[in-house]
Amino acid sequence: MPQIPEKIHELTVGQLSARSGAAVSALHFYESKGLISSRRTAGNQRRYGRDALRRVAFVRAAQRVGIPLATIRDALAELPEERTPNHEDWARLSEAWRSELDERIKQLGRLRDHLSDCIGCGCLSLETCVLSNPDDVFGERMTGSRLLPERRSAPESKEKRSA
Repeated sequence: MPQIPEKIHELTVGQLSARSGAAVSALHFYESKGLISSRRTAGNQRRYGRDALRRVAFVRAAQRVGIPLATIRDALAELPEERTPNHEDWARLSEAWRSELDERIKQLGRLRDHLSDCIGCGCLSLETCVLSNPDDVFGERMTGSRLLPERRSAPESKEKRSA
């Protein structure tokens, strides 16, 4: 891994990629999503502050555990400008993300369990299948597409109510 002398305070996109392990295209994507920032040189080349290394590491660690980029961006936005996430930041944020991850793990477990049921029966019925219509919630109330909201009847007019 190439070493960057301490006296260099800015990194090219190639240097940032080599040090962080993230592809150049990923770094450009992170920048477009507001996760990292750069300045442009007179020759229109990107230059990243050394703090971008820690930000990229933070983003990649959060992604690895399944945190969406929008949530990561919101977390980074809470930090003072140019400050990199530290150990306390990670501890605080990971605690907040824990319940969300626990719920996703439960959902995946239920899907896994029902998937084997579905493979066993092979019905793939949209009306009774535990994957597409869990607990037949919609079958009790309506027919047709399960993605459309229920239609409510129009409110009665004043004439009908007073009659």
